[in-house]
Amino acid sequence: MKLLAFSADGRPRPGVLKGHRVIDLAAAGLPAGADGDLLEIARGGNGALDRVRNALDDGGARSYALSDVEVLPPIRQPSKIVAIGLNYADHCKETGLAVPAAPVPFSKFTSSVCGPHDDIVWPVSVTREVDYEVELGVVIGRRARDVAERDALDYVMGYTVVNDVSARDLQFLGPKQWDRSKSLDTFCPWGPYIVTRDEIPDPHVLRLRTLLNGREMQNSTTGNMIFGVPAIITFLSRGTTLLPGDLIATGTPSGVGFRRTPAVFLKEGDECVCEVQGIGALRNRARPV
Repeated sequence: MKLLAFSADGRPRPGVLKGHRVIDLAAAGLPAGADGDLLEIARGGNGALDRVRNALDDGGARSYALSDVEVLPPIRQPSKIVAIGLNYADHCKETGLAVPAAPVPFSKFTSSVCGPHDDIVWPVSVTREVDYEVELGVVIGRRARDVAERDALDYVMGYTVVNDVSARDLQFLGPKQWDRSKSLDTFCPWGPYIVTRDEIPDPHVLRLRTLLNGREMQNSTTGNMIFGVPAIITFLSRGTTLLPGDLIATGTPSGVGFRRTPAVFLKEGDECVCEVQGIGALRNRARPV
């Protein structure tokens, strides 16, 4: 199933895609998160997903044409957004850094979340070197702590697309601390859907690409990740509780803008498309202010 949050008539609500129509899950009696999103469905686990399937089978369910709604971020304020750095060997090579022996986590603030078609907006007084990073996103569906790797995928609600937008001049300033450079407002577009785990039995066979104004900038597969999804979940859950709705961004392959000659940074009006096979695409325009 492709789950989404959407707005119709100015009111956000959870939905599920059926062909080219969006079934209104709030009208079908499923709970919406505080932001009208999918958070409560994530918290509801398998029981909530069974109710979504029932709504899909209900021929009388209220629905809207996908073209008539605004697609929102699937979850506006997950309790955590954890990203993994240096998780593709070719990206390590292009940055001149060693392949890590363990996952390298950092945080993106939840206030950085924006929708799959929203503008990426930044103040030029803060940064002038804004870069793209396509990533496979993993959405947690069950409370997870000290999870064994063999069981890790059982804790996944589904998969999504993330653009780990990064201000490189902030990232490499002073002590080279990553969180602020990757957490400015609108620096975490994600969506457009959460594709449930049953539709992607193996998350390590998916192609991911970035197109900038139609030019291909990144092209790889999740099979090239150094640490796969189970290893990442196991590592992150050691001593830290992952909660339903938490978002994990699993790292980006080579082709980022700051390592090109000359460097490529987002500029006014650029269209940045990040796509992951079987899930969908983010389509965001750059708007420095």
